[in-house]
Amino acid sequence: MFEIKSLTKAYVKGVNAVDDLSLTVNDGEIYGFIGHNGAGKSTTIKCMVGALDFTQGEIILDGVSIKDNPVEYKKRIAYIQDNPELYEFMTGKKYLDFIADIYGVGEERTERIKKYAVSLEIENALGDYISSYSHGMKQKLALISALIHEPKLLVLDEPFVGLDPKASHTLKQIMREFVQKGTIIFFSTHVLEVAEKLCDKIAIIKNGKLIITGETEVVTKDASLEEVFLKTHQGE
Repeated sequence: MFEIKSLTKAYVKGVNAVDDLSLTVNDGEIYGFIGHNGAGKSTTIKCMVGALDFTQGEIILDGVSIKDNPVEYKKRIAYIQDNPELYEFMTGKKYLDFIADIYGVGEERTERIKKYAVSLEIENALGDYISSYSHGMKQKLALISALIHEPKLLVLDEPFVGLDPKASHTLKQIMREFVQKGTIIFFSTHVLEVAEKLCDKIAIIKNGKLIITGETEVVTKDASLEEVFLKTHQGE
């Protein structure tokens, strides 16, 4: 189980980018995190992955607190930004081996790298320098690097940006494969149709506060996710 309890992040005293946010995601669930630009999505995610300290609250994965045991917590997660920053002086293979070493992945890395590289059609480019990669290829490499250690929590920020339709389909298959093993997937997206079809639960954040959260079927019972989202932002 993944829990955020009363998370608050203040960049300026009296102004909260995230305001008393709480949510729970169970094992094997895909959780869609939705909001307009500046709503607090990125701040929440950066707190979740340890890239930002937070003012108050708690973030816990399987009983491990990011505050009390940050190294153990981070061993169990993976994070892919919408614009991945990679070591471009390395080849794709060197980079994946480097990430595998960090997480202590042994010989099983070879099979995992091959599996995902073939699925994402990037196997023949692993010997090339990352500096020669297109944005889509970098996104695929970042995805493989996140999967190598089989994380318990996979955090994705706009994961489908830059991927062609076939790669997007493959990513959805990989996500479903991981949740069947009990992995928790938490991702933000502006593509509401994808979120509605893919997610078990949905949350809409506005001005740093969760305003709607629940099972996707319940949230979209009387209207599409796009219609629900637009209703929450009427008059803006």
